[in-house]
Amino acid sequence: MDHHNFHGKNIPHIELKPNMKIEDVVEVFAQSGYNGRQLGEAAKLYAKMIDDGATICLTIAGAMTPVGFGGIFKTLIERGFVDWIITTGANVYHEDHFAHKLPVKQGHFDVDDMVLYEKGIVRIRDVYIDFEKTMKAEDKIMQNMFKEKFIDKSFTSAELCNFIGKITKEKAKNPEKSFLASAYKYDVPVYISTIGDSSIAMNLAVHRLRGKEYNFDFVKELLEQAAILYNSKKSGILELGGGVPKNTAQQTGPTLDQILDREDGGQDYIIQITDARPDTGGLSGATLQEGKSWGKVQDAHEDVVTVYADATIAFPILALYAISTQKKRKPKRIFKDLDKFYKKLQSDYLNNKK
Repeated sequence: MDHHNFHGKNIPHIELKPNMKIEDVVEVFAQSGYNGRQLGEAAKLYAKMIDDGATICLTIAGAMTPVGFGGIFKTLIERGFVDWIITTGANVYHEDHFAHKLPVKQGHFDVDDMVLYEKGIVRIRDVYIDFEKTMKAEDKIMQNMFKEKFIDKSFTSAELCNFIGKITKEKAKNPEKSFLASAYKYDVPVYISTIGDSSIAMNLAVHRLRGKEYNFDFVKELLEQAAILYNSKKSGILELGGGVPKNTAQQTGPTLDQILDREDGGQDYIIQITDARPDTGGLSGATLQEGKSWGKVQDAHEDVVTVYADATIAFPILALYAISTQKKRKPKRIFKDLDKFYKKLQSDYLNNKK
């Protein structure tokens, strides 16, 4: 699309009214400029992804569940607006606190961490987690959970998270406060992109020292993720932050095209909410347009939106807009189809190589 002309929409003199709904607020953003406009356009693109029946991946960087956002993820899963997830291990580990009624509290960012350490308080910015009542209690839950599970057999992080969701749903005090439990119920695969960089893996260490081995099959996991894209008519990503979850979802295109010699072209839609700069060369700030050069996205100009904002501010607005304007979708139940998707990709690849 050629933007080198004076044919754009008129910017209105915006008025705010007491009875405005989230749809009206998003329209205000979309009619304005800068990152407000980008947020408005991102919200509308997410609605389009849902309406088009796209297979939607949610990527979650950092630690978003300690601020309660697991409840938003849960709602999107239950409405069929998220079909698979790639996250950090922190989001899985800390989400489990809520399901087991382990305390997580608002604290403060301007503190002396030497004092907090002496008092047994762990800090994530302005969120406080009790070392004994929460962290150690969660560690015991995790260690008991995996004491006899996933030993001496290969597994993916999707299988591991599905098991966590199952146990949480069946045994936690508040299973309704777990997006993992909902992911299990609706067969939404949840992948941990860097499982070794998390308390989940740390809690496997006690069993490893007792001679029990855990064989994480990261190559199968990578192929499963590519197979989800391969078996989807339309596919999109909603990225909260950047990091490894972002690239893990986006590399599905290059896995198919660069490695498996296909010409699929990558994702149809990508929304990125990030506060990272693109000029440092880091992945978190890499533009979606740059991703086109790798074959991560179909089009560098259409159906890609980057919002430069704190995800804790922008994401609830985008999510509420979708919840308010879009009808529930039938769950795709991808977890149950992973083996079928994998075998389809495998068969086509081997047949093409003959």
